[in-house]
Amino acid sequence: MRSSERKRELRRRRHRARKIGVFARKLEKATVSEKGLIAEKLRALTPGGEEVIRRWELVKR
Repeated sequence: MRSSERKRELRRRRHRARKIGVFARKLEKATVSEKGLIAEKLRALTPGGEEVIRRWELVKR
């Protein structure tokens, strides 16, 4: 029996939150090129990736 769409949605949301936490920890020691890779992964991970990138100041204005 399939789980409800709401449960799947919550599972995806929690996974994204965990991944964003991992990226936040890695960002502390990241070089400039690694920051670029983290920004790319954030864009692919979540629709709100651009907002996270702006908040973390990963791109120059």
